[in-house]
Amino acid sequence: MNKNIEKPKYSLIARIFHWGFVFLFAYGLYKQVQDLNQLEDIALLQFEIIFASFFLILLMCRFFYMKKTQKTSLPENTNRAQKIAAKTVHYSMYATLASIPLTGIIIGFIYWIGFKDGFMIDTMITIHESSIILMYWLVAIHVSAAIFHRFLGDGVWTSMVPFFKERVRNK
Repeated sequence: MNKNIEKPKYSLIARIFHWGFVFLFAYGLYKQVQDLNQLEDIALLQFEIIFASFFLILLMCRFFYMKKTQKTSLPENTNRAQKIAAKTVHYSMYATLASIPLTGIIIGFIYWIGFKDGFMIDTMITIHESSIILMYWLVAIHVSAAIFHRFLGDGVWTSMVPFFKERVRNK
C-alpha cells in the first residue's frame, strides 16, 4: 500500500460550514450588545434572539454533518496526545460556540421579563462573557495548531484552508 497518497480533503460543505462560522462569529462579536440597557429596544432584542437561534441551529447542523460525514485530516501516525488535544479543542469549541448564544438568549429572556439586575442576570452575563473569553483562547489554539501543521506539511492545513496551500511532504 502506498503511504504517500494525499489525505482526502474536507468536503465543500464542510469548508463552507467552517469558514461561514468564522464570519458569523466575527459578525456576532461586531454586532454585540454593548450595554444591557440596549435590550430596551424590542427590535434589537428580537434580532439578537433570532440571530442567536439561527446560529445555534446552524451549529447543530454543522456538528452532526461533520460527525457523520467527515473524518479527521490528522495523519494516521499522529501521536495519541496530539489527537486527544485536537479532539478536546474541537469539542470545546462546539460547546463554547453553543454556550455563547444560549446564555445570550437566556439574558434576553431574563431582561425581557423584568429582571434587569440581580443574581440571575449577573450570573448569566458572567457565563456569557467567560464563554467569549474561552472562545478567544480556543480559536488561538486552533489557529496555532493549523499554522503548526502548515509548517509540518502534513496536509492538515490544506484540507481546510483555501489559501497558502502547502506541498504535502512524503514521509
